[in-house]
Amino acid sequence: MTADIFSVKKDKRTLARSLIPLGVISVSFAAIFIRWSNSHPIAVAFYRMFFSTLILLFFLPPHLSRIKKIDKRGWLTLITTGLLLAVHFAAWISSLSYTSVASSVVLVTAHPIVVAWISSWYLGEKTSFRAYIGIGIGLIGVFIMTFSNYRISGWAFLGDMLAIIGMLAFAGYLLRGRKIRQDMPVVPYAFIVYLFSTLFLGLFSIPFSTSFTSYPAEEYILFFALALIPTIFGHTLFNWGLKHLKARIISVSLLGEPIGASLLAFLILKEVPKTLTIVGGGITLLGIYICTKFE
Repeated sequence: MTADIFSVKKDKRTLARSLIPLGVISVSFAAIFIRWSNSHPIAVAFYRMFFSTLILLFFLPPHLSRIKKIDKRGWLTLITTGLLLAVHFAAWISSLSYTSVASSVVLVTAHPIVVAWISSWYLGEKTSFRAYIGIGIGLIGVFIMTFSNYRISGWAFLGDMLAIIGMLAFAGYLLRGRKIRQDMPVVPYAFIVYLFSTLFLGLFSIPFSTSFTSYPAEEYILFFALALIPTIFGHTLFNWGLKHLKARIISVSLLGEPIGASLLAFLILKEVPKTLTIVGGGITLLGIYICTKFE
């Protein structure tokens, strides 16, 4: 029986690893959809999470009994996780109004070192020396990509700071999620977190009067696309993987997002990546490989 359980866990870890590329590709589309939108960044974040919550609502009925078993501590964890996700989206989506796709996505995904450091005492997940080498190499690639986006006019300081705030919030979101996902299926977990994230983003939008208004049909299509592709097939897939893979593995895997986003920005938005951006992307991929290999 023990051997069978171990085999199932191993198979799910293997599946989780194999689905990482799909998750990375999915989240890479987020910056493109956001750039196409003409709505206020907070409104984009609000409707992204609102439609994501609605999509998951269709899969929720079989899990209602599990939701009833959540205790006060569990609700507190879910609410704070939703708050962290709301801050992440509000800050990051806003950053895209001030800096390039590559710079924004690179900075917002520079969270592995934070996750690796905190998870060692918060989750008790020890990080091997070789895994730290992989993380370091990945971050070197990220910094090279960031440097390549330096402009003569200087750093887009506000956009960079917003992206960094988004990065720190996302690190907290991953760590909190890894902890509660051990005892909760992904559908009720994601639904509740997305729901609270939607509520917090609604509160954030009140000063701007942006979310509770009508938009052209094209905007709602973009909001739904953000919900379906980067969120359901991206974030929710990673949320599923949090039960089977360490938080730092998910975190490091997301270093692939700047590469995907930069490539899509080149193909769709005609934002041509610089040579250093390409070099940094290759180094980042090497770091991801090393870190996941020596989990």
